[in-house]
Amino acid sequence: MAQKLAPGARLGEQQLAMLFDCSRTIVREALTHLAARGIVTVSSRRGWYLIEPSLAEAREAFEARRVIEMGLIRCTTSVSKAAIKQLKAHLAKEKAAIKGDDVGLRSYLLGDFHVCLAECLGNSLLADTLRDFTARTTLIAMLYQSSHDAAHSCAEHGEIVKALEQGDWARAEQLMQNHIGNVQAALKLQTASGDPLSELRHALKPLSGPQADDRAQDLHTRSSTKSPKDPSTYLGSLL
Repeated sequence: MAQKLAPGARLGEQQLAMLFDCSRTIVREALTHLAARGIVTVSSRRGWYLIEPSLAEAREAFEARRVIEMGLIRCTTSVSKAAIKQLKAHLAKEKAAIKGDDVGLRSYLLGDFHVCLAECLGNSLLADTLRDFTARTTLIAMLYQSSHDAAHSCAEHGEIVKALEQGDWARAEQLMQNHIGNVQAALKLQTASGDPLSELRHALKPLSGPQADDRAQDLHTRSSTKSPKDPSTYLGSLL
């Protein structure tokens, strides 16, 4: 959640065992738990890696967060003063981190706000679920180069807390929907068609139109006067 490990990063059992001064059995158990939570994946030949969510998985993760977080607010009937105080304290940490130089701490706090919100609304089970989804969406933001501004995200968190403090559940729910939508919209999902070759396919698409037809005819005329062994008949040299 602090964006210190990139999507697809390899997690070697032996290196982790040396780092934490423990057995590989314990490391493997920990990695198995993370795999069950959908944060790492394992290959029998390649080892353990952080997940690299596909476009479809990215959309599903954001949709799941909408269902959970908007539903959590919708089911809320009251928020204690202690809970509001805790949320405001978290917001203060976010603002301080944004002014500071620790990008990892800033990233962690912005993601952890959603976990803190679920805890403050009294649902620890959903808080655990959101912790995993937040980790996944953090990796998604890294993989698809999110351009979402941290200060803007913090400001949106503040508006949500303000609506909860005023007891305006409908507004808080709408603000949460907008916030998650803004985070998702900031992702660079160029290959939204799901075609992994779409960018290359577009770049190598044949030219069309009168200008292209004239060029093709000119190419045919020039190439027909040359020997097949003549290197200048290579398409690249003619272009």
